[in-house]
Amino acid sequence: MSKLNAAAVAQIEEICDRYAEEKTPLMMILSDIQNEYGYIPLDVQELVSKKTGISVAEIYGVVTFYSAQNVIDKFSELLKIAPGETSEDGLFTLDALRCIGACGIAPAVSINGKVYPKVEVGQVPEIIESYRQAANA
Repeated sequence: MSKLNAAAVAQIEEICDRYAEEKTPLMMILSDIQNEYGYIPLDVQELVSKKTGISVAEIYGVVTFYSAQNVIDKFSELLKIAPGETSEDGLFTLDALRCIGACGIAPAVSINGKVYPKVEVGQVPEIIESYRQAANA
């Protein structure tokens, strides 16, 4: 937690305290932190764990699941297909899998055996375009 300054620690602890009386506070805490900082790095997850008693593993699972959902949503939006469907040009079929055996690099995207680690929403257009260019070459 050495990367967090005292003001950030205090603010994150205050966010955790807001939901101390809630039965299941994790989603509300993470949402507020995400809204405040734009992301939830490991040192913040560790602080939330210490403050709430929720394991870092559980927090990490929630954080990566929702990061992955944002990536899936972007692929769906740009390809104009839902999971389980194939794009009009036949190049892409979108599947959403809970695990591809790559937890350490989540959210990960696998296309024809090539794995893209720690994919962010902003990378999705470039990934799609690279395959479209290769198909037209």
